[in-house]
Amino acid sequence: MLTSLNAIEAYRRGDETPVSVYSWLRFLVSAEERIVNLERIRSIHELAEANPVLDYVERTLRILDGLGLSFWVKEILETVLVWSETAKGGTVRQRMQWQADGINLFVHNIGSAQLFDRFNETGETETDKIRVIRTLIETHGLIGQYIRGEVPFEGNGPLTEIVKRGLLTPGELQSLLLPLNQCVIGAVSPELWNTVHSEVEKLAEHISKGQHPGGWSVRERLRKLRSRSIRRGENFEAEYERVAEALEAVERARGEKPGEGESRNRDVLSGVVLDAGAGQAGQAAKTGQAVNGQTGQSAETARHTAHILERALEPLAGKTLWYVESALQDFSLEEVVKIFMLALQTEANTVMPEEPVHHISFERLMNAMYYDYKGVKKINVYKKRIIEKFLREFAFEHIGTDGAPVNPHLAYKVERSPSSADTVFFTFEFSAAAEKLIEFCMEAEKSPLYEKAVLLLFDLFELRRDAYDRFHNEDEYLETMNRTADYKSVMLDFITGEKVLDIGPGGGVMLDLIEQRLPDKQPVGIDISTNVIEALNRKKQLEGHRWEVLKGDALNLKDYVHPGTVGTVIFSSILHELYSYIEWNGSKFNRDTIAAALRSAFDVLAVGGRIIIRDGIMTEPVETKRRIRFLAREDKEWLKRYAGDFAGRQIQVEYMGDGDAVMPVNDAMEFLYTYTWGEEAYVHEVQEQFGYFTPSDYADFIGKVLGPEAVIVEFRHFLQEGYTDALADKVVFMDEAGDPVPLPDSTCLIVIEKRGETHLDN
Repeated sequence: MLTSLNAIEAYRRGDETPVSVYSWLRFLVSAEERIVNLERIRSIHELAEANPVLDYVERTLRILDGLGLSFWVKEILETVLVWSETAKGGTVRQRMQWQADGINLFVHNIGSAQLFDRFNETGETETDKIRVIRTLIETHGLIGQYIRGEVPFEGNGPLTEIVKRGLLTPGELQSLLLPLNQCVIGAVSPELWNTVHSEVEKLAEHISKGQHPGGWSVRERLRKLRSRSIRRGENFEAEYERVAEALEAVERARGEKPGEGESRNRDVLSGVVLDAGAGQAGQAAKTGQAVNGQTGQSAETARHTAHILERALEPLAGKTLWYVESALQDFSLEEVVKIFMLALQTEANTVMPEEPVHHISFERLMNAMYYDYKGVKKINVYKKRIIEKFLREFAFEHIGTDGAPVNPHLAYKVERSPSSADTVFFTFEFSAAAEKLIEFCMEAEKSPLYEKAVLLLFDLFELRRDAYDRFHNEDEYLETMNRTADYKSVMLDFITGEKVLDIGPGGGVMLDLIEQRLPDKQPVGIDISTNVIEALNRKKQLEGHRWEVLKGDALNLKDYVHPGTVGTVIFSSILHELYSYIEWNGSKFNRDTIAAALRSAFDVLAVGGRIIIRDGIMTEPVETKRRIRFLAREDKEWLKRYAGDFAGRQIQVEYMGDGDAVMPVNDAMEFLYTYTWGEEAYVHEVQEQFGYFTPSDYADFIGKVLGPEAVIVEFRHFLQEGYTDALADKVVFMDEAGDPVPLPDSTCLIVIEKRGETHLDN
């Protein structure tokens, strides 16, 4: 076993002797700050309980120990590996002293090499072996970072110099680089090493022979930096073209021609905000056209627009980007481009012009963007949404000018430190009030205060006052919605016309069903939730769907599609959410909201077109009472809590001496809907009223709102499968006399047809 592994194992057994013998181990185990790439951890809480840097170093050494290498290779690589992460260690006092002494703690490979120079126990100085070890420490991990797009190939130049100076032959350098990278990459993920092994081998050969694999274009580098986002479904090519077109539009507005403006500050290029209705892609969305990044521009125009983006980010060439994917992977490509340009402008406006920028670090932003939710690391969606709005309003044309909008609660910060003058640090800073409110939202996540906390946050930053974004349980919610495919497929029989709008498509199950079973239809999902649109766009890209999704308002559909062009509008379990969340004429739980949604849909229908509604229904007669007996007596507290928290109306409950609860049937059913969803969904479900009309009320309402042109061609109501089974071991549902009775109907299916002189073909 390697000497270093013996030392680590002895330390873990409680033997402090190795710590006094080996400086590298002393620095690693005494770390008082946790400096780690958050990509590598599952929970931030584990940082307080473990030493992830020491754990990582141990994993690298165990990989090395298992490789069949010559003694001299293992000896060199062991020394390299034990020192490579030391700049992340040390006590706070030590780190302050190191920084004062010129140790670069922000670029940890360089800082670790400097610490090796100062503290290594070999007793050797400036021998060929020491020079090789130092260079390997200084450049360790750069091949992997090059593959990710974070480091230009030139960063590996010191390795080539080893061969040029005759310290190693090309073959000897390769024999070190391959196992070294297997250790540092394999310790992150063995699967990752298997994926990049062949690429590492080719790059090691290029480095050893002094060959350059060729420079990146900005497009190529961005594609590398977005690899994780692309794997999650980002349509990189379409997004790249969108950003390039936005930049080109500003250049046109200025009256510049290709090649003009080259003398401008090359770190800053103006542009426009990409948002609904802005630019060619946004206009296509408003007219109901497919938005795929294909705008019909000529090849020459496409090359020109791409060149503009290349020129805007040209200053990235030669710079190393630290923690960029960890910090920015959840932001759109447009937002990332803006962030890069904001970071780059500092070099032109620096107070240290004599020191060029070689590194841009997003470590501070990365650390600010994550927290633990139910024990698992999650993106801080509160901060993300606020930053997204900030960047939407911060147009490209504002970058580098005095005309940028000012937000009193959020600002970007780009700074350089005298102790690391070649490094720019980029992050976003929230006001103290905003930070406290975000913390309040996080604390309130599992209480009825959650919705109120989120609305306060929305008010502060002028975000939409709705609760459609379910934040951290959105993925689980969408997955649950996708499991309702069997229930939703019945609606396929009533679809007519070519264009079909699915309002509030959730996880996309209805879009999938239409695409699969009705290939002649053109399905389009429309949703107000940013979370849903992002998730569906990723799903579309990953799975190759032809349906489209648009971010839009169900109450104003004619703003997104031409009136009279739609065959079918589907409201599947969405009208009750509009009823519950939308303030109409100053109040929620307002039937006028349902009226507005139905009129909005009716306006865009062609003659013969249909509105299909699948949603909650109330029971008749409404005066009927039902008795609930909880099989787990403590669950009665659920009902007491619910009666106080439900936002839709006053819940009436009479508690009997035997512990049973007697309630109006529709109050009982509203409670049971939430009860079946469980604690996770509670904070959302108490804000929603599932049943808002009885069958006769619904039919009368449709006639009054839509008039004689609207004919109900199908109206049925039923108990959705699953409720009886879900409640069987929780409650006994009885009439007032205490006799068990079945649950009443919970769901309705209504089909409304727009009549006229002609009809669409089915």
